[in-house]
Amino acid sequence: MNYTPALAELVIEQISDAVIFADCSETIARWNRAAETLFGYSANEAVGRKLDLIIPEHLRAAHSTGFGTAIANGTTRLHGRPTLTRATHKSGRKLYVEMTFALVKALDGTALGSAAVARDVTARIEKERATRSVSTAASAI
Repeated sequence: MNYTPALAELVIEQISDAVIFADCSETIARWNRAAETLFGYSANEAVGRKLDLIIPEHLRAAHSTGFGTAIANGTTRLHGRPTLTRATHKSGRKLYVEMTFALVKALDGTALGSAAVARDVTARIEKERATRSVSTAASAI
């Protein structure tokens, strides 16, 4: 099998997790089909727009600061570990997403931007919260 950029593109397009790449100015440059499904925006709608498109307003300043710091320092704070955060669907619905981030660098080490892989965990988080609420209510009786 010949491993080519075309094969890498097929993998990105067919993987079930959302894959997003944003350049150093936080502009979306790559948005796969799973990102379309998760966030509700087509690639045509998302590519060329800022990441604020899917970041809830109250998290935007912190995200932008963290993004800029990662680009400047050449490393992410989480070092590839998944993190739970909030995101916004095109409809305005708030999502819980588990994300991993990676700084993408050129061969000379210069930061090109950041890649994120996201998975919707809204149903799981809401179920856990409901279970905790029932447990709390039951223990109060």
